[in-house]
Amino acid sequence: MLQKRFFTLFASCVALVFVLPLSPQAGAPNQIQEGEMAGYLLVPNEKVQETYNAGFSMYVAAWPLVQKYPGHRFQTGLFGTWMFAQSEGPAPTNLYSDIEGGLGWWTDTRFPTETPKFIMGGVAPNFSEWANGPGAGKERNWDEPKGQYGVAQLSPWLLWPMDGLNLKQGTCGELFGYGYLPLPLSTAKSVTAGKNVPTGDNCWTLFLNTRNFKGPVAFFTPYFWSHGTVEDPRLGGKLLDSRPSQPNRALQMETQYIPSVQSVDGKGETYARIARTSFPRGPRGESVVVHRVTSYSKKALWDAVKAWFEGGPQVSGAIDPLGAGVHSFSGGGGATWRIYTPSVPEKERAPLAWNSLASPIAVDSNTFGYRWNSQLAARNDSKDGSLVTLPEYYHLVTHDHKKAEWVAVRPEDVPAETGLVQARFDRPREDRPEPYVTPEDAKSCWKKPGPVAGPFQAHLGDGSVVTYYWYRFADQPALLNADLTDQEREGLQARVEKLHRNWKKDRDYLAPPTIGKLAEVDPALIVTPPPGLEAGYVPIATRQAAEE
Repeated sequence: MLQKRFFTLFASCVALVFVLPLSPQAGAPNQIQEGEMAGYLLVPNEKVQETYNAGFSMYVAAWPLVQKYPGHRFQTGLFGTWMFAQSEGPAPTNLYSDIEGGLGWWTDTRFPTETPKFIMGGVAPNFSEWANGPGAGKERNWDEPKGQYGVAQLSPWLLWPMDGLNLKQGTCGELFGYGYLPLPLSTAKSVTAGKNVPTGDNCWTLFLNTRNFKGPVAFFTPYFWSHGTVEDPRLGGKLLDSRPSQPNRALQMETQYIPSVQSVDGKGETYARIARTSFPRGPRGESVVVHRVTSYSKKALWDAVKAWFEGGPQVSGAIDPLGAGVHSFSGGGGATWRIYTPSVPEKERAPLAWNSLASPIAVDSNTFGYRWNSQLAARNDSKDGSLVTLPEYYHLVTHDHKKAEWVAVRPEDVPAETGLVQARFDRPREDRPEPYVTPEDAKSCWKKPGPVAGPFQAHLGDGSVVTYYWYRFADQPALLNADLTDQEREGLQARVEKLHRNWKKDRDYLAPPTIGKLAEVDPALIVTPPPGLEAGYVPIATRQAAEE
């Protein structure tokens, strides 16, 4: 059974926004109905030992899933995973809390493009809060923050926008390397927010491996997880601040909404058309979508870093392969994509005949992808790269003694009376997006003690401008809201200054891929600390708005 997903519960109610300048032919037996395609692509991978419980990493392909951004109802992830806490004994009942997110598009993305963005996706108990990155959380109400202070900026070289981490525009099939490993930046304690519930010392840290940035970026503060236990003490010591990670995770692509339309011809047969949907195409025609899924033990990084912080030898930050367990692929897989209109009950939604289009394959033991039916899925090259595009037209067919399914058909086989050939899935005209703005109150944590340099601006490929300042690491707003004493923050400051002096952005931390090319983050997000602020200071975004 599929578990509830972050993308689903975080969606907001918005109007249907893709443009359909449709003119069904006179006498058409059925008006065209707007619908969607949604579901999961399932990627089975072999388990590793339960001792590999100190995080994970993987490489996932990044590409433009749809040809034209279809508006703010569009919400889908590319391939990703869900990292839960490893339980000691029976897992707590009525609890959902993890790290998910990944590459994709979301209904509350304010500056979307066809190129995906990345969010961190930490989920507090039962979606009471979530944290998507520094300054980004559930809703956008700074008077009642729900995760906006859950992530602390760590890197002095990579700026994190509130709208999500941008990739370089035009990314088309390159591999985006990321993962979460705990770093011993803080210390465990037995009292949280004045209550007798513990806070652990796991600072789950996002590591990236891209062409133009490598290394740690930001981390979930332990308090993001533990402050939920103040209200529900039974969860004390059972969340990700205190517990190791579950090493064997689901790996899937979750698609919540791709626009579609459907119509019935004069014979009562139902046809559908979907927005042009594509996958990356490799040099041999196959699609590489996931590579080198790895789980780690504390031998990979934690043990050596902890010893360094306690006076031991300096650590490079490169993950020790002796603490890594690589998950292998057998080539199996499945799909639950369905095409339907909103009025169709969930149990009656017919599946896409996916197996006629694609075969899941193990390109090698560490790489998962698809081999396509070349008679149905067409090659589609662009200036940015090569894609395989799914058929746009489908016929709802009921086979003997089987349920109905959507079978791909050629455009010329779709009756003209359905009007589907005239359908257009264009980018809609939408209102100018509202800017993200952080508190301006002189007494707020954003101003007191406040930044030490700025303002600066970064002009991003998505058409937005990010205003940012440089803060002393320990004085950034997230850490001023992390239930830390001044002494505890200064301990953090000292450890992070060691990292800044020794862990640079241009060498490998995660093991590099053995296939494909690395993606790039938006070059505008690569920043340089001002003179004198090279160690112990970080860039913090305070505003993101549309380019004037």
